[in-house]
Amino acid sequence: MKKSMIIFGTGLAVLIAVLAFVVNYQNSQKTEGNPYGKDDLKQATIDQLDDENYQNQITPEKLEDKLESGKDITVYFYSPTCVHCQKATPVVAPLSEEMNVDLKKLNLLEFEPQWQEYNIEATPTIIHFEDGKEAARLMGNQPEATFKEFFQKEVLEDTE
Repeated sequence: MKKSMIIFGTGLAVLIAVLAFVVNYQNSQKTEGNPYGKDDLKQATIDQLDDENYQNQITPEKLEDKLESGKDITVYFYSPTCVHCQKATPVVAPLSEEMNVDLKKLNLLEFEPQWQEYNIEATPTIIHFEDGKEAARLMGNQPEATFKEFFQKEVLEDTE
């Protein structure tokens, strides 16, 4: 009886080790060449790498470069673990494409210091910058009509 428990325990430990290796290997394959420029992504981010709603990422360094150069840019600050973002993103991402808004996405789970850098109080938050400065902000999950109005009024009117 004791011998069979030892064999069972050893087999279980080996199985767990093999599964951990396979998951780590798969994650390393997925994260290779990711848009975040990091090797150690959180699992929630890894799960979204192939999701078309979470493309068009921007890193904090690239955002800072754009702002310093005075370029207009609209940024969607979100977290993959935020339930409000999970509801808003499938609305906001296609809407921004449909309206020809180049909506950059900044993942706050991967770049936590950006919460303070841009005074983000809640996610999701969309900030439109003009001439390198904040010009408009929309916080929280909103009805589609509110996002559409924000893009029309705050983003697109300036480009016409």
